[in-house]
Amino acid sequence: MIDLPKIKTLITNGESQTVEFKTSFGRETIETLVAFANAQGGTVLIGVADDASVRGTTIGKETLNDWLGRVKSATSPSIIPDVDAVKVNGKWVVAIHIAEYPVKPVNTKGRYYRRVASSNHQLSLGEITDLHLQSLQLSWDAYPANDIDLDELDTNKIDHFIERVNESGRFNLKGERFTCLEKLNLIKGTQATNAAKLLFAKKQTIYNIHVGRFKTASMILDDKMIRTTLYAAVEETMLYILSHIKVAFEFTGELQRTEILEYPRAALRELVLNAIVHRDYVSPVDIQIKIFDRSITIFNPGKLYGDITIAKLKTDHYQSRTRNKLIAEAFYLTKDIEKYGSGFIRVREAVKEYDTMKFDYEESGDGFFVSLSYSEQKTTQKTTQKTTQKTTQKTTQKTTQKTTQKTTSDRILDMLGDNPHMTRKMVADKLSKSESTVKEHLVKLKAQGKLKRVGSDRKGQWIVCRENGCRK
Repeated sequence: MIDLPKIKTLITNGESQTVEFKTSFGRETIETLVAFANAQGGTVLIGVADDASVRGTTIGKETLNDWLGRVKSATSPSIIPDVDAVKVNGKWVVAIHIAEYPVKPVNTKGRYYRRVASSNHQLSLGEITDLHLQSLQLSWDAYPANDIDLDELDTNKIDHFIERVNESGRFNLKGERFTCLEKLNLIKGTQATNAAKLLFAKKQTIYNIHVGRFKTASMILDDKMIRTTLYAAVEETMLYILSHIKVAFEFTGELQRTEILEYPRAALRELVLNAIVHRDYVSPVDIQIKIFDRSITIFNPGKLYGDITIAKLKTDHYQSRTRNKLIAEAFYLTKDIEKYGSGFIRVREAVKEYDTMKFDYEESGDGFFVSLSYSEQKTTQKTTQKTTQKTTQKTTQKTTQKTTQKTTSDRILDMLGDNPHMTRKMVADKLSKSESTVKEHLVKLKAQGKLKRVGSDRKGQWIVCRENGCRK
């Protein structure tokens, strides 16, 4: 029941996510009610103009019943709102209220709408599908991949995934490999899900990541098409990006130097993960990553999911809405993502260390667009470490300590200089780092001309190039 004080409050507050003004009842009223039903619910006030002035409406004995009948017959599934008529300043105002519909989406005459801010947004086919899956608490990646059998999944990738999950401590997987996947709903009986196909298939056919180095929007210096399973796609994409961005060196001593990447590595990885984990895999559009002289942009198909908005993303208190539930769960269990909904928070934190860098994002077309850009490249570290030492005379002296520890890249160069036949695994074991991390450094060192590989992967050797030339 909506009474006079409530209606006056709604009029005073104006049109919003849940309130719309109409001077008369008609087709647009029904479209708005559908939009409300597909969102958070809402109220249409008939007899109020856009400027919040009360114009009033004429109602007869059967007017309200007639309006209810028209709403019911014009919607599918049929919705039946609550209707109240109240006199405001001597004029009739009719409040038509509809609650959020539990099983979405609702349509009118085959058209689907959803309330966004203070307007009605007509849904695309992909958005209709997403809204339906959300209302059923399902996701596309949980559906069977009918074009693939279990023997077309890569058992090595599955075993490595299970090992990483157990190492993370977030879940304990025991037993036969397919039994483990079944526990996580990645397979159902003898049928692989879309998530399992994307994560473990021997042959990937669903999507592409198109990444390139650009001088201008139309001048491509280099590009690569990546089509592989998702974990490998993250690593390959990161390797490509790191091999095409600039590195500054800060010298803090005669022999010591600190590498400063053009963009914070943590931010780049979060954005790559976001694009791969949350993209719309029903869309045929590629993830597109463009590296320019002073900016890097990432576009992934699929707008923000659920009730997430750009405004909410700018805060540190938004709740995550996940389009691909099983894929996101897999990356969470392997600790590739730390917490649902925290990725952009970590990007903002990483970017703070880069004085002139901007982090921008927006919905663009049927996808989501992010960019990192700067006016001046970072060349020095911000932080120094201060220590306080007490002398025997009870005096306090503050000193600034500079680290003399070599970088990982320098340590790799030293190792390979001493033993040019070392394998990537041997280097990783000696550094206590993962092979993928070592691979990133090797690719970067080769791109910088500091390291060469001669011969085959199995019988070849490394050549380290120092300032005074290359040596075996």
